[in-house]
Amino acid sequence: MLFEFLYSKIHRATVTDANLNYVGSITIDEELMEKANLKVGQKVDILDVNNGERFQTYVIKGPRGKRDICLNGAAARKVQKGDKVIIVSYVYLTRDEQSDFEPAIVMVDEDNNPL
Repeated sequence: MLFEFLYSKIHRATVTDANLNYVGSITIDEELMEKANLKVGQKVDILDVNNGERFQTYVIKGPRGKRDICLNGAAARKVQKGDKVIIVSYVYLTRDEQSDFEPAIVMVDEDNNPL
């Protein structure tokens, strides 16, 4: 039997842009993606701390070191530049796998630099 667990989280990242005229997704700095074990195209939940919005989208890779957190397409309507968001991914694990699993938790500062 499989259970859904937290896989990774980028905690309280600052939205750097919201681009309505893009096809869709969230652009995340490549280094933050690596620290959170996120892959291009992976489904993530976005939790907006400022307005309470919760929605799903998929990841695209942003330039390393620019600290971009940009919501694109329809998702751009759910956030504003400067909002704090929590980016969450999940994994399916058996009970045995879960006992040894540790999710990747990435804390960031106001400028999306990993702490």
